Amino acid sequence: MSITDFGTRSDGRAVGRVTLENGSLSASFLTLGALIHEVRLEGVAHSLTLGGETPRDYEGVMEHFGAIMGPVANRITDARAMIDGTEFSFDANQDGRHTLHGGSAATHTKLWQVADHDARSVTFALDLPDGEGGFPGRRRIEATYTLDPDALVLELRAATDRPTLMNLASHGYWTMQPPGDWSGQRLQILADRYLPTDDANLPTGEIADVAGTAYDFREPRLLDAATAPKLDHNFCLSDAPRDLSPALRLSGPEGLTLEISTTAPGMQVFGMGSFAVDEATLHGRGYPRFAALAFEPQHWPDAPTHPAFPAVLLRPGTVYTQTSRFAFSR
Repeated sequence: MSITDFGTRSDGRAVGRVTLENGSLSASFLTLGALIHEVRLEGVAHSLTLGGETPRDYEGVMEHFGAIMGPVANRITDARAMIDGTEFSFDANQDGRHTLHGGSAATHTKLWQVADHDARSVTFALDLPDGEGGFPGRRRIEATYTLDPDALVLELRAATDRPTLMNLASHGYWTMQPPGDWSGQRLQILADRYLPTDDANLPTGEIADVAGTAYDFREPRLLDAATAPKLDHNFCLSDAPRDLSPALRLSGPEGLTLEISTTAPGMQVFGMGSFAVDEATLHGRGYPRFAALAFEPQHWPDAPTHPAFPAVLLRPGTVYTQTSRFAFSR
């Protein structure tokens, strides 16, 4: 395990880089957003995740790449929610109306502390003040990354001193071939249901069967960016947090494979079809549209608006937990 200086943001804040290695697998992380910066598997020439070369690369469209999103990942309709009979208003940072990824309280824009580390793991910690972005409670969030022989394991924990909302998600962009276009890879998502969305990418409230739709990935499907459906949807893995269970598999044409298991009840899948990256990247060039797929283990989005969705209420004395395992093979 090593900790090095990664550079500074435009506001002067210094960012650190932590690297874990076990011989066959190496991964690096930044104190910015506790984000996954790079993942490399022995014998594979490219990083399996997308990332930037400097902290300033993460100040534009790449600001969420690999980061821990919270305190409430994804969207909240009309930037408000009821908590124990009291209405709370949050930052309306999407279209001037809705809350996206926590607004000004966003955990992916903050510098986390290295709270603990050893030869195979590192724990990042972040304290959020009461009322920031409209969210109640002084909250402590921790993210522990551990290298197994063939896998990266992420454990998320959070606690609060007031009833609040909590939905954390890792927002890594993954590719099992050199980034350029995710066509030619095979994707399998072990979900019978998904959440349809409206023009603002907000869930409509319907919990739809994938059978007979373009969102049926229960069996591995060959991807083609030209013909695939728009991908920015939550796939419903379960109705509540569960034991660590297989959720998703992405395979490249040469047999390189990522398998994600998670305790989270949902998996947001985003196809990166709405933007490209012109900044410098760790792959030595910019990223075009559809360069990789974002897989985000999470609770279902906009849960405060839809009582039928798994609740994201966190109370004092209880601990939010989520574990995801990213396993790699060739």
